[in-house]
Amino acid sequence: MKKSGNILFCGVGGQGILLASELTAEALLAQGHDVKKSEVHGMAQRGGSVEAHLRYGEKVHSPLIEPGGADLLLAFEIMEALRYLPYLNKKSKVIVNTQRIMPPAVATGKTVYPENILEELTSRGLTVIPVDGFEIAKAAGNVKAANVALVGALSKLLPIPEAAFIAAIEKRVPARFLEVNLKVFKAGRKAVK
Repeated sequence: MKKSGNILFCGVGGQGILLASELTAEALLAQGHDVKKSEVHGMAQRGGSVEAHLRYGEKVHSPLIEPGGADLLLAFEIMEALRYLPYLNKKSKVIVNTQRIMPPAVATGKTVYPENILEELTSRGLTVIPVDGFEIAKAAGNVKAANVALVGALSKLLPIPEAAFIAAIEKRVPARFLEVNLKVFKAGRKAVK
């Protein structure tokens, strides 16, 4: 992996996307990278799209990733990976949580949830890494920690040691949730071959 890069986090409100981007930024900063981050909350309280842009390197001047400029996409909900296709290029890697969260239009029958999303992503020549963050977190005893499972998967693709992420988790996660989050983080790392 390069010494600089652009990571786009996306999903829906309530999935812990902002904490995931903060943990990643913290780990990168601890390793001496300049990091810039920007978040778009949108209709997060109502299950709407949430995105966070994170850029790192020796010197970063802007937090926003241009279309076609994402090296990594971390999609917390599988359909959201499709929404952010314009930010990807042929070299982009996509970690996609296989969890489906039905938007209101699907729940009310106004539209249909797309099928074959993973196939659509791979047909575009992207490197796609499916991770079932929800099941990893559930197995560890806290489904709300799925975001940390995905950070664990992401950590395998970044040029920084595992210990930097563990230190970030220890710093940012409340003590009562620390043990389960560390367990979920390590399981997320194992999910990436």
